[in-house]
Amino acid sequence: MSRAATTRDRLRGTPPEAARRPARTPRPSRPADPRRRLVIRIGLAVTAVAVAVWVVWGSPLLAVSTVRVDGAGSLTADQVRAAAGVAEGTPLLRVDVDAAAARVARLPQVASVQVTRGWPQTVVITVEERVPVAVVEQAGTRSLVDAGGVLFDTVTGEAPDGVVPLEVATPGPEDAATRAGLAALVELPRDVRARVGAVAARSGNDVTLVLTDGTTVLWGTAADSAEKADVLVALLDQVAAGALDPAATIDVSTPDAVVLR
Repeated sequence: MSRAATTRDRLRGTPPEAARRPARTPRPSRPADPRRRLVIRIGLAVTAVAVAVWVVWGSPLLAVSTVRVDGAGSLTADQVRAAAGVAEGTPLLRVDVDAAAARVARLPQVASVQVTRGWPQTVVITVEERVPVAVVEQAGTRSLVDAGGVLFDTVTGEAPDGVVPLEVATPGPEDAATRAGLAALVELPRDVRARVGAVAARSGNDVTLVLTDGTTVLWGTAADSAEKADVLVALLDQVAAGALDPAATIDVSTPDAVVLR
């Protein structure tokens, strides 16, 4: 190397050896292993699923803390809860709502029931109770009867307001006489039904109503009960207004040809 070159390198601050050494090429970075990344992702997903399953299936975070009862009247909320058998602390997702509803439905007073989950910690039991229309007596026991003829509760004192004594031989939902007697009652407006002292149904074709003032109403069969009820209401209104004389017997068994005597 010439003295001039050496002097030039010194002036530039570059050692002579560096001037002769070739530049280094940077080493390429090693790509990440895709299989390793896939394993990590699968592990995270499995962990997340396991945590989610634990939260909804076994964690107290989503366990039953309240059993709410809606629609109960003659029944108490505690009676409905006891019948449902839903234990507090049960994970909400593990509550068998259909089985709980079936247990509540066995209560005689219940006409229909629905059991639902109320997230995050509530079970809601909605009941519809049977509405008494009549009261029947069998072997000294008086039972309330709903519009479908179901005997669902017993009474020892006065029957509820609007509940009429029904005289039938074999009360029940399959009995034609029971159905005919109830058909007459349910078609009458509430204020007129309150004036009915008793209903006697010897068969499905022979229904008689006795009003509290002693008037006998011959109803006949369950056919055309809505029309018979309209005719009876109109006649009673006319009697009350003085347009018709009171009658001991009103025969509405053929609503197109009413007979008063």
